[in-house]
Amino acid sequence: MLHEACGDLSIHCPLHNRALGGEMSRAVLVAVISIAGLLVGCETPTTQRYAISADNNQAIKALNTSGVGLGDFAAPAEFSATCRALGPLHVADGLTHTQYIRKAFEDEMKVAGAFAVGAPRVSLTGKVNKLEFSSSRGLTGGSWTIDLTLTSSNGKALTVNEYYEFDSGFVANEACRNTAEAFSRAVQNLVGKTVRDPAFASLLA
Repeated sequence: MLHEACGDLSIHCPLHNRALGGEMSRAVLVAVISIAGLLVGCETPTTQRYAISADNNQAIKALNTSGVGLGDFAAPAEFSATCRALGPLHVADGLTHTQYIRKAFEDEMKVAGAFAVGAPRVSLTGKVNKLEFSSSRGLTGGSWTIDLTLTSSNGKALTVNEYYEFDSGFVANEACRNTAEAFSRAVQNLVGKTVRDPAFASLLA
């Protein structure tokens, strides 16, 4: 039909040019969408730096303690950071997930004035017994499970568990990004449960 309407396509033909323009526009649109898809696929889901919780800060201050040191935190025997087809979840500053948990306790105690400036009066070490997540709980939900045991240099110990649920999303990149972001909130809750546990004060005595 186009050839009949324009005759020799080698001469100027508005109808022909409009058709070519439409095809080129569609080709450009497809290319842009493909590039955007590739960029999204290359996104690295990362947990940002830990943020101090006002509630946790007040709970630690209420303990009226100081000179608390932190030793090593041992990682769980098994933990896979892989999230769907996007690869592993990352943590800001190149920390491992276990190191992130330890730093959360350190940051909270520093801001609350409980952390040891010099030689510690009492020291806490940690063992992450369980660490796992799901980015597809109920298809569009997610969860983090963190089980931690703190042991004091005075011989006392305390085990705390945090199970945190959140909305993840259906598409992989969105779900994994939300899972990475949710880890920080799960750790905030873990710290809060720990410092508000009645047995926690005995670890600092």
